[in-house]
Amino acid sequence: MAKATWHDTVLAQSEVFELLEGNVYFPPSSINSEYFRPSSTHTTCGWKGEASYYDIVVGGATNKDAAWYYPQPKSAAANISGYVAFWKGVKVETS
Repeated sequence: MAKATWHDTVLAQSEVFELLEGNVYFPPSSINSEYFRPSSTHTTCGWKGEASYYDIVVGGATNKDAAWYYPQPKSAAANISGYVAFWKGVKVETS
């Protein structure tokens, strides 16, 4: 089981997830989408491709670009296509 929380709110929770480079990637179906707002930020990883970001919004507080995903990753990272990972103070636990 993996769970991501911020401000005592569950952002994602799933029995299925991918571990990659120390990050937990959650499947899109496990995301509580009401807390996610698309961001205009994009970054590029040499072997995964272009990442897109979400701002996390909980109770009026915004955590800018706190989640990212690869909508069309390179073939080496196909297993995380659309999966979402977190940083910037989002607590991620696995058990």
